Amino acid sequence: MNPPPRWFGHRLLPRPDEDLEDQGLPFDVGTLIERRKVLAGMGVGTLAFALAACSPAGTQGAPSSSTAAEIPVETAGPYPGDGSNGPDVLEQSGIVRSDIRSSFGTSTTTAEGIPMTLELKIVDIANNGRPFEGVAVYVWHCDQSGEYSMYSSGLEDENYLRGVQVAGADGLVRYTSIFPACYAGRWPHIHFEAYPDTASITDHTTAIATSQVALPQEACAAAYAATGYEQSVKNLQGVSLSSDNVFGDDSGAAQLATVTGDASAGYTVSLTVNVDTNTEATGGGTPGRGNAPGGMPSDHAPAASAPAGS
Repeated sequence: MNPPPRWFGHRLLPRPDEDLEDQGLPFDVGTLIERRKVLAGMGVGTLAFALAACSPAGTQGAPSSSTAAEIPVETAGPYPGDGSNGPDVLEQSGIVRSDIRSSFGTSTTTAEGIPMTLELKIVDIANNGRPFEGVAVYVWHCDQSGEYSMYSSGLEDENYLRGVQVAGADGLVRYTSIFPACYAGRWPHIHFEAYPDTASITDHTTAIATSQVALPQEACAAAYAATGYEQSVKNLQGVSLSSDNVFGDDSGAAQLATVTGDASAGYTVSLTVNVDTNTEATGGGTPGRGNAPGGMPSDHAPAASAPAGS
């Protein structure tokens, strides 16, 4: 027998037999958008204050005069968690969040490491470089040990260091995370996928941009001197931006972030991401070859014929 219908305000709950926080990603996104609309009527100052904990702050940016090309398309790698290679976190309620340090759902494990704020400003070069309002951005990266939640051995039931944010009028998405490790064979990096609107988030094939953020060498060297990153020191010495199988084409010219802060207070990693909304959706990319972080289950190892990059 089907459970009786339940409502949240004027909205019918898609899963009436479950708690409000377990209604699924589309419901979460709809709630976020409605909250923004309601608070917008309360004044700009109130809106900025009220959304500080769950969405990027800031004022609307002016159209950019930049003629920069679209950010390079990169593989999503073997550990995307978007349904293109095994598990799909984008179908889970709770993935829309700004603080991605802890797992959500059945686990509350928190990833340890140097605090990091990641700021991505998404601009649409097909629209005179204007901030891309409403773009949904999914980010993920490895932890302090170079492992990926949902894939690495012992972390299959974790989903930390993964999250979705929806940009406001300023085109900004902001995440609270930890500085990622450097694992053997890859330059330190952060993955992301940009989706044209909130309705597209649960289908990885609709991503209009799939790329990676490169972290500057100076910041990495300073961060990896901290306790917990010991293995990253050796791994960083064995790779360079020019030799990396993702950033090597141009040493990550359009993907190299600006980093401020220090290992004690934490880092802020910032990058302007040019996307072209006229570009045909390419999806999350084919899982790449690359060197797998230690302890990766063999059944998630990508095929030898797959493009490089992880």
